[in-house]
Amino acid sequence: MAQTKTVGSALATSALAAGGLLGGFAVARKTKNRQLGGVVLAAVGVACTASWNASSGPAVAGALLGTYLVGFGASHPLAKKIGAWPAVSVAAGATAAASVVLTRS
Repeated sequence: MAQTKTVGSALATSALAAGGLLGGFAVARKTKNRQLGGVVLAAVGVACTASWNASSGPAVAGALLGTYLVGFGASHPLAKKIGAWPAVSVAAGATAAASVVLTRS
């Protein structure tokens, strides 16, 4: 089966991944419920992984899911050095950039 790649869908998924990291953190912070933030993070991760798999195959999808999860994990110690929002922003930006690079045609 041929895989279809479009610039629009790659950018949309990259933005969605960044939004998942930022949104998950925002929900956790606003509601003071880390588990709810985790639900947002997980739901967006599943959606992004499905999109990455459809456009670029399972190897790229797995690598990008790993990047998404590592970004989430790395934002915690980084937050102690530069602050919470800047750390989450760095993780979101790095994840989005990796998504754009790895899903290029």
